[in-house]
This record gives sequence, C-alpha cells and structure tokens, in this order.
Amino acid sequence: MSIDEKTVRKVAKLARLALPEERVAPMAAELNGIMAWIEQLNEVDIEGVEPMTSAVEGLSLPMREDVVTDGDNPERVLKNAPKAEDGFFVVPKVVE
Repeated sequence: MSIDEKTVRKVAKLARLALPEERVAPMAAELNGIMAWIEQLNEVDIEGVEPMTSAVEGLSLPMREDVVTDGDNPERVLKNAPKAEDGFFVVPKVVE
C-alpha cells in the first residue's frame, strides 16, 4: 500500500491536524516507511506460535492487602490541595 500526498492531506484534515504544505511530502515518506515495516511483519511465519496474553508469562505480581492508609487523616490528605472546603477537594465546575 502506498500513501500519496493527497491521502496525507485527507488524513490530516480528518484528524484536524494543521499540516504545513512543506511537511506533506516528508510525512508521506514517513507513513510509507511505516507501511513497509508493517508489510515486512506480515511476512513473518507465525505457524504454531500461540498468542501471548503477557510479555512476562508465568510471573505473578505480589499482592498486598487492600487497606485504607490515608483516609483516616483528612487534614493531611487535603494539606496540599489548591482549595479544600469541609473536608473535600474544591474543583471548578465543568458541567453547566
């Protein structure tokens, strides 16, 4: 698959990216390089290779008890808050 400058402009417009005209040709070359790498990956023989669910299979992460540690001291928790009131964080209103 080859990506031309027209396609780069269309994708930039769809993604709402301001792409200067002098960057269109280099971007097309970069994207074509990425697509060539993907095509190269398609040539890899994966016959008989089971899918991995994790890069570190067989290892288990240590578990700890789920206990509250700072919840019993609201003054200390809110000490660094930009603004607090009645034991709560005060944040700007985001929904009208």
